[in-house]
Amino acid sequence: MRRRISADWQLRARMVFSMLLLAALYIVFADVLFNYTSFDFAVIIIGGLLVVQYFYSDKLVLASTGARIVTEAQEPRLHDIVGRLAQMADLPKPQVAVSPSPVPNAFATGRNPSHAVVAVTQGLLQRLEPQELEAVLAHEITHVYHRDMTVMTIASFFATIAGFITRNAMFMGMFGGFGGGFGGGYGGGGRGRNNNSGAGFLIVLVVSIAVWIISFFLINALSRYREYAADRGSAELTGAPSHLASALIKISNVMQRVPQRDLRQAEALNALFIIPAVAQRSWSELFATHPTLEHRLAYLRKLEAQMIKA
Repeated sequence: MRRRISADWQLRARMVFSMLLLAALYIVFADVLFNYTSFDFAVIIIGGLLVVQYFYSDKLVLASTGARIVTEAQEPRLHDIVGRLAQMADLPKPQVAVSPSPVPNAFATGRNPSHAVVAVTQGLLQRLEPQELEAVLAHEITHVYHRDMTVMTIASFFATIAGFITRNAMFMGMFGGFGGGFGGGYGGGGRGRNNNSGAGFLIVLVVSIAVWIISFFLINALSRYREYAADRGSAELTGAPSHLASALIKISNVMQRVPQRDLRQAEALNALFIIPAVAQRSWSELFATHPTLEHRLAYLRKLEAQMIKA
């Protein structure tokens, strides 16, 4: 039976607003890059990273977590749940993967629904009840439905470039700047607004730092809104928001007892996980990729109340 994943229009409006702000920021940044750096640098570096992120993100994520694709014979229960949820959401069945990590978590990756992977950790399988596991997988299926991996890859692309320039500014400045020079007219790759390579270097560096900082907050805000949307999708696919709430509480409580070494190994992919692999909560949600547990539970209670009234 297919169940419709509806939109929370307030959430959607916030997501659109965040993406518009990111787009405006990135347009300014792209203009600076193409006017003050080598054309070769802009095309090769930016284009190359985009291709790698888009086409190989699933393989890179699986490799970094140690997750392996499992067959139906190896994990019949997982395949049954993922297949049923995908059918309900009118999606192709994603591949299923299991990570040996003891940190209880789950994530979805892949550039589109036809190339998606839903993965869980051994720590998650060992700790959740069947209905809680289904709710978590429904959350990940909703990420696939919304193409969140692609959205966040595109949203973070220029921020990655800005971070790369900021971190490597001194090294690149020693070798004449980006791709061999700044603003040297059409022959040098730029459009010649600034023929002073020192000034061009400073402009690119200052703008890169600003883009890196501003995009950090905007991307995190967008990520939090998409987590709320995935929580909503899980509630609608399972018809039981309380199951996801129970799973989130259980995962969060276990996370506090996971050794710091294991958390550090997993934290690089926190943006993908259903619960970030951190023992201590951030003092401010502004710096987080996920809403606080309290806010997510309140949102799920709100959804449950709406379902009861309906």
